[in-house]
Amino acid sequence: MNYEINGGNLPVVELRLSQGESIRCQSGAMSWMSQNVRMRTEGGGLGKMFSRAFSGESMFQNIYTAEGGEGTIAFASSFPGNILAVEIRPGSELICQKSAFLAATEGVELSIFFQKKFGAGLFGGEGFIMQKLSGSGTAFVEIDGSTIEKTLAPGERLIADTGYLAVMDGTCSIDIETVKGVKNVLFGGEGLFNTVISGPGRVLLQSMPAAKMAGALGGYLSTGK
Repeated sequence: MNYEINGGNLPVVELRLSQGESIRCQSGAMSWMSQNVRMRTEGGGLGKMFSRAFSGESMFQNIYTAEGGEGTIAFASSFPGNILAVEIRPGSELICQKSAFLAATEGVELSIFFQKKFGAGLFGGEGFIMQKLSGSGTAFVEIDGSTIEKTLAPGERLIADTGYLAVMDGTCSIDIETVKGVKNVLFGGEGLFNTVISGPGRVLLQSMPAAKMAGALGGYLSTGK
């Protein structure tokens, strides 16, 4: 499989599949494809179906296969930002925000990741449930806005405003901490909690979380300015 990611801030990934090669994606993700690419829809069992539903995806997945020669298929981002290609290997799982998954080769498994700490799930801005990508192969994930990569050493901590965490290695852990100081809480404009990611591992941050943009647009529309 070969691929190209184009489109700038409104990206699309176009894949060239060899004869018999397949790619799986969330329901409704396909943007265009050549005439020799065939689709089949599967659930993979109730457990996997409910797992995908809880992680922010549809219960069913579509699998596209090139037949009778090389085929092409494209997947466009649902929000301004980036599409990233990430390599998944056994023992190197990735934890992603809800709805980050776009498509993957058949060796990649999409499942749910539960926050181990109640507070992190309730107040950390990422929710109780995130997505976990495991197995072996290439996956494509969506990032809101621009992508900033950080590598954390063992025990090193990164503090982020809620919603800015997009992807982290499975070796990282996530927690929350309260903003200190009454004045900071009341007048700082940063809310009551921050997300804390601890290493070791790689962390991908996003510059424009969809929820933040929706809030800004909502305020703009409500004032009519």
